[in-house]
Amino acid sequence: MKQQDLQLDWLRAFVAVVDAGSLSAAAAVVHRSQSAVSMQLKKLEQAAGSVLLLRTPREVALTAAGAELLPHARRVLAAHAAALETLHGAQIHGQLRLGVPEDYAQAYLGKVLRDYVGLYPAVEINLVCEQSTALIGKVENGELDLAVVSRDEPDRGEYLFDETMVWVGDSQHAAWLRDPLPIALYELGSRARTAVLDAVNAIQREWRVVYSSPSVAGQLTAVHSGMAVAVLTECSLPPGIQVLDMKHGLPRLPPLQVALIRSLHSQGSRACDVMQALILQILRR
Repeated sequence: MKQQDLQLDWLRAFVAVVDAGSLSAAAAVVHRSQSAVSMQLKKLEQAAGSVLLLRTPREVALTAAGAELLPHARRVLAAHAAALETLHGAQIHGQLRLGVPEDYAQAYLGKVLRDYVGLYPAVEINLVCEQSTALIGKVENGELDLAVVSRDEPDRGEYLFDETMVWVGDSQHAAWLRDPLPIALYELGSRARTAVLDAVNAIQREWRVVYSSPSVAGQLTAVHSGMAVAVLTECSLPPGIQVLDMKHGLPRLPPLQVALIRSLHSQGSRACDVMQALILQILRR
């Protein structure tokens, strides 16, 4: 039997419903009637040969087939937007509000921003550096268009890569030998902070938080002064810092999942479409 192509409008409706959480909200995003969006989803499911979304009056939920299709749909739409802007990039203007944590900005955003500014010099970029929990809230309420964040939920945004977390300390002070263990951590509410404390509790070691900050520089100050050990992302490690591990009585740490998230308010923004495509192209591993 001949396979049916997955049309862009069908995929666009599918992604909009997933992101918006309902057919009515998605209809406003794609500028179609609710019945038109429903018909596009029906055609997509017929072409896919599977039910993709379970719909109730209050919410929609991905089926296993829908969850498998979603990242492919996002890539197809992003690639389509990138192809259009390769042809018409000089016409893009306006503002783009991009969020990223400090450590990811230094390690990963340089090439993205250089390439983007070179291609679309008329776009005004507003870069906001805060911790992921703050950025997620700003994307959800429309204060930011896009953000690269550490996931707080398994299905948050488009997965980019895993970032390793490591313990660091100062050899002259050996703070890891103290009991309870003094730790410098990210601010309350961050996924990294929760993961670190869960790992320490799992080895039944007593601890106390002596410093909390979203700043990498602040945590390094606490380490070099001998106040504490700290946990940093591997991408943010400065030269010469001592990395600690199980030999120092410290537990293994789970990686952070890094993802790209986008605001519903940014739908229809060409400047945002091409930035999304560029980030996926450069940062996805």
